Amino acid sequence: MSEPLGHSADLPTIGVSMGDPLGVGPEVIVKALADPALRARGRFVIYGLGAPLHAAAEKASTDPFWWRVENDSPVVDAAIGRRVVVRDYESLADAWRPALSGVAPGPTRAAGQASFQFIEDAIADAKRPEGDARRLDAIVTAPINKEAWALAGRGKYAGHTELLTTRFGAKRSAMLFVAPRLRVVLATVHIPLSEIAQRLTIGRVHDPIDLGYEACLDLGIARPRIAVCGLNPHAGENGLFGDEESRLITPAIQAACEAGIDVRGPFPADTIFNRALNGEFDLVVAMYHDQGLIPVKLLARDEAVNVTIGLPVVRTSPDHGTAFDIAGAGVADAGSMRAALALAIDMTSARNRRAERVQS
Repeated sequence: MSEPLGHSADLPTIGVSMGDPLGVGPEVIVKALADPALRARGRFVIYGLGAPLHAAAEKASTDPFWWRVENDSPVVDAAIGRRVVVRDYESLADAWRPALSGVAPGPTRAAGQASFQFIEDAIADAKRPEGDARRLDAIVTAPINKEAWALAGRGKYAGHTELLTTRFGAKRSAMLFVAPRLRVVLATVHIPLSEIAQRLTIGRVHDPIDLGYEACLDLGIARPRIAVCGLNPHAGENGLFGDEESRLITPAIQAACEAGIDVRGPFPADTIFNRALNGEFDLVVAMYHDQGLIPVKLLARDEAVNVTIGLPVVRTSPDHGTAFDIAGAGVADAGSMRAALALAIDMTSARNRRAERVQS
Protein backbone atom coordinates (compact mmCIF):
# COMPACT_ATOMS: atom_id res chain seq x y z
CA MET A 1 0.00 0.00 0.00
CA SER A 2 1.30 3.44 -0.91
CA GLU A 3 2.97 5.51 1.77
CA PRO A 4 1.20 8.75 2.77
CA LEU A 5 2.58 11.92 1.27
CA GLY A 6 3.27 13.59 4.60
CA HIS A 7 5.19 16.85 4.42
CA SER A 8 5.90 16.58 0.67
CA ALA A 9 2.59 17.92 -0.62
CA ASP A 10 4.42 20.44 -2.82
CA LEU A 11 5.86 17.69 -5.05
CA PRO A 12 4.66 17.50 -8.68
CA THR A 13 1.73 15.22 -9.50
CA ILE A 14 2.56 12.93 -12.42
CA GLY A 15 -0.20 11.11 -14.27
CA VAL A 16 0.86 7.72 -15.67
CA SER A 17 -1.40 6.16 -18.30
CA MET A 18 -0.96 2.38 -18.49
CA GLY A 19 -1.12 2.19 -22.27
CA ASP A 20 -2.19 -1.14 -23.73
CA PRO A 21 -2.84 -3.45 -20.75
CA LEU A 22 -1.80 -6.46 -22.84
CA GLY A 23 1.64 -4.99 -23.48
CA VAL A 24 4.62 -4.37 -21.22
CA GLY A 25 3.21 -1.11 -19.85
CA PRO A 26 2.03 -2.55 -16.51
CA GLU A 27 5.37 -4.30 -15.97
CA VAL A 28 7.62 -1.33 -16.70
CA ILE A 29 5.44 0.98 -14.58
CA VAL A 30 5.71 -1.36 -11.59
CA LYS A 31 9.44 -1.92 -12.02
CA ALA A 32 10.18 1.79 -12.44
CA LEU A 33 8.11 3.00 -9.49
CA ALA A 34 9.37 0.20 -7.26
CA ASP A 35 12.39 2.49 -6.76
CA PRO A 36 11.74 4.39 -3.50
CA ALA A 37 14.13 7.17 -4.55
CA LEU A 38 12.00 7.87 -7.61
CA ARG A 39 8.75 7.69 -5.66
CA ALA A 40 10.15 10.22 -3.19
CA ARG A 41 10.37 12.86 -5.95
CA GLY A 42 6.67 13.16 -6.78
CA ARG A 43 3.10 11.98 -6.51
CA PHE A 44 2.00 9.44 -9.11
CA VAL A 45 -1.52 8.68 -10.34
CA ILE A 46 -1.73 5.55 -12.51
CA TYR A 47 -4.66 5.37 -14.93
CA GLY A 48 -5.19 1.71 -15.71
CA LEU A 49 -6.15 -1.73 -14.44
CA GLY A 50 -5.17 -3.10 -11.05
CA ALA A 51 -4.97 -6.76 -12.10
CA PRO A 52 -2.01 -6.53 -14.52
CA LEU A 53 -0.14 -4.30 -12.05
CA HIS A 54 -0.53 -6.91 -9.31
CA ALA A 55 0.52 -9.66 -11.73
CA ALA A 56 3.61 -7.67 -12.70
CA ALA A 57 4.50 -7.04 -9.05
CA GLU A 58 4.17 -10.75 -8.26
CA LYS A 59 6.36 -11.67 -11.23
CA ALA A 60 9.00 -9.17 -10.07
CA SER A 61 8.74 -10.30 -6.41
CA THR A 62 7.71 -6.76 -5.48
CA ASP A 63 5.18 -5.92 -2.82
CA PRO A 64 2.44 -3.57 -4.07
CA PHE A 65 3.40 -0.01 -3.09
CA TRP A 66 0.29 1.76 -4.33
CA TRP A 67 -3.10 2.80 -3.01
CA ARG A 68 -5.90 1.40 -5.18
CA VAL A 69 -9.20 3.20 -5.72
CA GLU A 70 -11.98 2.49 -8.19
CA ASN A 71 -11.78 5.04 -10.97
CA ASP A 72 -15.34 6.31 -10.51
CA SER A 73 -15.24 6.24 -6.70
CA PRO A 74 -16.24 9.42 -4.85
CA VAL A 75 -13.05 9.11 -2.75
CA VAL A 76 -10.67 9.57 -5.69
CA ASP A 77 -9.81 13.12 -4.61
CA ALA A 78 -8.82 11.99 -1.12
CA ALA A 79 -6.83 9.02 -2.39
CA ILE A 80 -4.66 11.25 -4.58
CA GLY A 81 -3.06 12.50 -1.37
CA ARG A 82 -1.09 9.24 -1.37
CA ARG A 83 2.32 8.82 -2.98
CA VAL A 84 1.17 6.34 -5.64
CA VAL A 85 -2.50 5.89 -6.51
CA VAL A 86 -3.97 3.43 -9.01
CA ARG A 87 -7.26 4.53 -10.50
CA ASP A 88 -8.61 1.09 -11.33
CA TYR A 89 -11.01 0.95 -14.29
CA GLU A 90 -12.95 -2.15 -13.25
CA SER A 91 -15.52 -1.64 -16.01
CA LEU A 92 -12.73 -2.19 -18.56
CA ALA A 93 -11.21 -5.25 -16.85
CA ASP A 94 -12.09 -7.54 -19.77
CA ALA A 95 -9.38 -5.79 -21.77
CA TRP A 96 -6.74 -7.77 -19.85
CA ARG A 97 -8.41 -11.19 -19.89
CA PRO A 98 -6.57 -12.47 -23.01
CA ALA A 99 -3.34 -12.26 -21.00
CA LEU A 100 -4.64 -15.00 -18.69
CA SER A 101 -4.65 -17.54 -21.51
CA GLY A 102 -0.89 -17.92 -21.46
CA VAL A 103 -0.67 -17.14 -25.18
CA ALA A 104 1.20 -14.05 -26.40
CA PRO A 105 -1.54 -11.45 -26.99
CA GLY A 106 -1.97 -9.15 -29.94
CA PRO A 107 -4.02 -6.05 -30.66
CA THR A 108 -7.64 -6.21 -29.48
CA ARG A 109 -10.54 -3.79 -29.63
CA ALA A 110 -11.10 -3.93 -25.85
CA ALA A 111 -7.47 -3.15 -25.04
CA GLY A 112 -7.45 -0.34 -27.60
CA GLN A 113 -10.54 1.22 -26.05
CA ALA A 114 -9.10 0.86 -22.54
CA SER A 115 -5.76 2.45 -23.39
CA PHE A 116 -7.56 5.30 -25.16
CA GLN A 117 -9.75 5.93 -22.11
CA PHE A 118 -6.74 5.97 -19.78
CA ILE A 119 -5.00 8.76 -21.70
CA GLU A 120 -8.21 10.70 -22.30
CA ASP A 121 -8.83 10.88 -18.54
CA ALA A 122 -5.22 11.82 -17.82
CA ILE A 123 -5.51 14.66 -20.34
CA ALA A 124 -8.75 15.85 -18.73
CA ASP A 125 -7.05 15.96 -15.33
CA ALA A 126 -4.03 17.81 -16.71
CA LYS A 127 -6.44 20.50 -17.96
CA ARG A 128 -7.98 21.05 -14.51
CA PRO A 129 -7.34 24.45 -12.87
CA GLU A 130 -4.64 25.21 -10.32
CA GLY A 131 -5.66 24.03 -6.87
CA ASP A 132 -7.85 21.16 -8.09
CA ALA A 133 -6.99 17.97 -6.22
CA ARG A 134 -6.89 15.93 -9.44
CA ARG A 135 -4.79 18.35 -11.48
CA LEU A 136 -1.70 16.82 -13.08
CA ASP A 137 1.60 18.62 -13.62
CA ALA A 138 2.80 16.12 -16.22
CA ILE A 139 1.69 13.03 -18.13
CA VAL A 140 3.82 9.92 -18.69
CA THR A 141 2.40 7.46 -21.19
CA ALA A 142 3.14 3.75 -21.42
CA PRO A 143 3.03 2.31 -24.96
CA ILE A 144 -0.20 1.92 -26.93
CA ASN A 145 -0.82 -0.16 -30.02
CA LYS A 146 -1.99 1.82 -33.05
CA GLU A 147 -3.81 -1.18 -34.55
CA ALA A 148 -5.71 -1.66 -31.30
CA TRP A 149 -6.76 2.00 -31.39
CA ALA A 150 -7.98 1.49 -34.95
CA LEU A 151 -9.98 -1.58 -33.89
CA ALA A 152 -11.57 0.54 -31.17
CA GLY A 153 -12.57 3.19 -33.70
CA ARG A 154 -9.82 5.62 -32.73
CA GLY A 155 -7.70 5.24 -35.86
CA LYS A 156 -7.87 8.93 -36.75
CA TYR A 157 -5.06 9.43 -34.22
CA ALA A 158 -1.73 7.99 -35.30
CA GLY A 159 -0.55 7.92 -31.68
CA HIS A 160 -0.28 9.78 -28.41
CA THR A 161 1.41 12.82 -29.96
CA GLU A 162 -1.45 13.54 -32.36
CA LEU A 163 -4.12 12.97 -29.70
CA LEU A 164 -2.39 15.21 -27.15
CA THR A 165 -1.87 17.97 -29.72
CA THR A 166 -5.56 17.89 -30.62
CA ARG A 167 -6.92 17.69 -27.09
CA PHE A 168 -4.78 20.55 -25.80
CA GLY A 169 -5.50 22.64 -28.88
CA ALA A 170 -1.79 23.16 -29.46
CA LYS A 171 -1.07 25.12 -32.63
CA ARG A 172 2.38 23.53 -32.84
CA SER A 173 3.94 20.41 -31.40
CA ALA A 174 6.93 18.21 -32.09
CA MET A 175 8.38 14.89 -31.03
CA LEU A 176 11.64 15.15 -29.09
CA PHE A 177 13.83 12.24 -28.00
CA VAL A 178 16.13 12.70 -25.03
CA ALA A 179 18.94 10.21 -24.44
CA PRO A 180 21.95 10.49 -22.12
CA ARG A 181 24.26 11.61 -24.94
CA LEU A 182 21.92 12.76 -27.71
CA ARG A 183 18.77 14.85 -28.17
CA VAL A 184 16.81 14.69 -31.42
CA VAL A 185 13.62 16.49 -32.50
CA LEU A 186 11.63 15.52 -35.59
CA ALA A 187 10.31 17.84 -38.30
CA THR A 188 7.84 15.18 -39.49
CA VAL A 189 6.59 12.14 -37.60
CA HIS A 190 4.18 9.47 -38.85
CA ILE A 191 4.33 10.20 -42.57
CA PRO A 192 5.14 7.66 -45.32
CA LEU A 193 8.65 8.14 -46.66
CA SER A 194 7.28 8.68 -50.16
CA GLU A 195 5.31 11.75 -48.99
CA ILE A 196 7.90 13.57 -46.87
CA ALA A 197 9.33 15.81 -49.59
CA GLN A 198 5.84 16.94 -50.62
CA ARG A 199 4.68 17.67 -47.08
CA LEU A 200 7.81 19.35 -45.76
CA THR A 201 7.49 23.14 -45.51
CA ILE A 202 9.53 26.01 -44.10
CA GLY A 203 7.18 26.08 -41.12
CA ARG A 204 7.54 22.36 -40.51
CA VAL A 205 11.29 22.84 -40.24
CA HIS A 206 11.15 26.05 -38.24
CA ASP A 207 8.70 24.74 -35.59
CA PRO A 208 10.94 21.95 -34.24
CA ILE A 209 13.89 24.39 -34.14
CA ASP A 210 11.86 26.91 -32.14
CA LEU A 211 10.09 24.36 -29.91
CA GLY A 212 13.32 22.41 -29.48
CA TYR A 213 15.06 25.55 -28.27
CA GLU A 214 12.38 26.07 -25.60
CA ALA A 215 12.58 22.40 -24.60
CA CYS A 216 16.34 22.67 -24.16
CA LEU A 217 15.73 25.50 -21.70
CA ASP A 218 13.34 23.20 -19.80
CA LEU A 219 16.15 20.63 -19.77
CA GLY A 220 18.44 23.13 -18.06
CA ILE A 221 20.53 24.05 -21.12
CA ALA A 222 21.07 27.81 -20.82
CA ARG A 223 22.37 28.45 -24.37
CA PRO A 224 21.19 25.67 -26.69
CA ARG A 225 23.21 24.95 -29.81
CA ILE A 226 21.10 23.37 -32.53
CA ALA A 227 22.06 21.50 -35.72
CA VAL A 228 19.63 20.79 -38.56
CA CYS A 229 19.83 17.76 -40.86
CA GLY A 230 19.36 17.91 -44.58
CA LEU A 231 16.68 15.79 -46.20
CA ASN A 232 18.73 14.43 -49.09
CA PRO A 233 22.08 12.57 -49.23
CA HIS A 234 24.97 14.95 -48.53
CA ALA A 235 22.36 17.60 -47.62
CA GLY A 236 21.54 17.93 -51.32
CA GLU A 237 25.13 18.54 -52.50
CA ASN A 238 24.30 22.10 -53.59
CA GLY A 239 21.21 21.00 -55.49
CA LEU A 240 22.63 17.93 -57.21
CA PHE A 241 20.46 15.56 -55.13
CA GLY A 242 17.40 17.74 -54.48
CA ASP A 243 16.48 21.33 -53.70
CA GLU A 244 14.65 20.94 -50.37
CA GLU A 245 17.72 22.16 -48.49
CA SER A 246 17.89 25.50 -50.31
CA ARG A 247 14.15 25.92 -50.80
CA LEU A 248 12.80 24.88 -47.38
CA ILE A 249 15.42 24.05 -44.76
CA THR A 250 17.83 26.98 -45.14
CA PRO A 251 15.05 29.64 -44.98
CA ALA A 252 13.75 28.03 -41.76
CA ILE A 253 17.24 28.13 -40.25
CA GLN A 254 17.68 31.76 -41.26
CA ALA A 255 14.36 32.72 -39.63
CA ALA A 256 15.37 31.00 -36.40
CA CYS A 257 18.77 32.72 -36.44
CA GLU A 258 17.05 36.08 -36.84
CA ALA A 259 14.99 35.26 -33.74
CA GLY A 260 18.18 34.82 -31.74
CA ILE A 261 18.50 31.02 -31.80
CA ASP A 262 21.96 29.49 -32.22
CA VAL A 263 21.16 27.09 -35.06
CA ARG A 264 23.24 25.88 -38.01
CA GLY A 265 22.88 23.64 -41.05
CA PRO A 266 21.63 21.93 -43.05
CA PHE A 267 24.20 19.20 -42.43
CA PRO A 268 24.47 15.71 -43.98
CA ALA A 269 22.60 13.37 -41.66
CA ASP A 270 25.30 10.70 -41.86
CA THR A 271 27.83 12.88 -40.00
CA ILE A 272 25.99 15.40 -37.83
CA PHE A 273 24.89 12.98 -35.12
CA ASN A 274 28.51 12.09 -34.40
CA ARG A 275 29.33 15.79 -34.02
CA ALA A 276 26.47 16.15 -31.55
CA LEU A 277 27.73 13.12 -29.62
CA ASN A 278 31.11 14.81 -29.34
CA GLY A 279 29.51 17.84 -27.67
CA GLU A 280 29.37 20.30 -30.56
CA PHE A 281 25.56 20.55 -30.50
CA ASP A 282 22.88 20.17 -27.81
CA LEU A 283 20.07 19.21 -30.19
CA VAL A 284 19.71 17.80 -33.70
CA VAL A 285 16.64 18.48 -35.85
CA ALA A 286 15.90 15.48 -38.09
CA MET A 287 13.64 15.73 -41.12
CA TYR A 288 11.80 12.43 -40.71
CA HIS A 289 11.10 9.63 -38.24
CA ASP A 290 13.77 7.05 -39.00
CA GLN A 291 16.47 9.62 -39.77
CA GLY A 292 16.28 10.72 -36.14
CA LEU A 293 15.23 7.52 -34.40
CA ILE A 294 17.87 5.15 -35.75
CA PRO A 295 20.79 6.89 -33.97
CA VAL A 296 18.73 7.37 -30.79
CA LYS A 297 17.69 3.73 -30.53
CA LEU A 298 21.10 2.46 -31.56
CA LEU A 299 22.77 4.42 -28.77
CA ALA A 300 20.16 4.33 -26.02
CA ARG A 301 17.52 1.69 -26.67
CA ASP A 302 16.51 1.35 -23.00
CA GLU A 303 17.34 4.87 -21.82
CA ALA A 304 15.81 7.28 -24.34
CA VAL A 305 12.64 9.21 -23.61
CA ASN A 306 10.00 10.48 -26.04
CA VAL A 307 8.80 14.01 -25.20
CA THR A 308 5.92 15.88 -26.83
CA ILE A 309 6.97 19.53 -26.94
CA GLY A 310 4.69 22.49 -27.61
CA LEU A 311 2.03 21.41 -25.10
CA PRO A 312 0.98 23.38 -21.99
CA VAL A 313 1.86 20.31 -19.89
CA VAL A 314 4.96 18.12 -19.85
CA ARG A 315 4.44 14.77 -21.58
CA THR A 316 7.05 12.00 -21.69
CA SER A 317 7.04 8.35 -22.68
CA PRO A 318 9.46 5.43 -23.00
CA ASP A 319 10.79 5.08 -26.53
CA HIS A 320 9.67 1.45 -27.04
CA GLY A 321 6.41 -0.18 -28.05
CA THR A 322 4.01 -2.63 -26.44
CA ALA A 323 6.31 -5.65 -26.99
CA PHE A 324 3.42 -8.13 -26.98
CA ASP A 325 5.88 -10.99 -27.52
CA ILE A 326 7.40 -10.60 -24.04
CA ALA A 327 4.43 -9.13 -22.17
CA GLY A 328 3.78 -10.95 -18.92
CA ALA A 329 7.12 -12.76 -18.94
CA GLY A 330 8.73 -10.46 -16.40
CA VAL A 331 11.73 -9.70 -18.62
CA ALA A 332 10.89 -6.19 -19.89
CA ASP A 333 13.55 -3.55 -19.24
CA ALA A 334 12.08 -0.59 -17.31
CA GLY A 335 15.02 1.74 -17.94
CA SER A 336 13.21 3.91 -20.48
CA MET A 337 10.08 4.20 -18.31
CA ARG A 338 12.20 5.09 -15.28
CA ALA A 339 13.95 7.76 -17.34
CA ALA A 340 10.58 9.06 -18.63
CA LEU A 341 9.25 9.47 -15.09
CA ALA A 342 12.42 11.19 -13.89
CA LEU A 343 12.51 13.50 -16.91
CA ALA A 344 8.86 14.48 -16.41
CA ILE A 345 9.72 15.58 -12.88
CA ASP A 346 12.86 17.43 -13.99
CA MET A 347 11.12 19.28 -16.82
CA THR A 348 8.15 20.21 -14.64
CA SER A 349 10.48 21.64 -12.01
CA ALA A 350 12.47 23.57 -14.65
CA ARG A 351 9.28 25.00 -16.16
CA ASN A 352 8.10 26.13 -12.74
CA ARG A 353 11.43 27.83 -12.04
CA ARG A 354 11.34 29.63 -15.39
CA ALA A 355 7.76 30.80 -14.72
CA GLU A 356 8.76 32.10 -11.30
CA ARG A 357 11.65 34.07 -12.81
CA VAL A 358 9.34 35.61 -15.41
CA GLN A 359 6.81 36.60 -12.75
CA SER A 360 9.47 38.15 -10.54
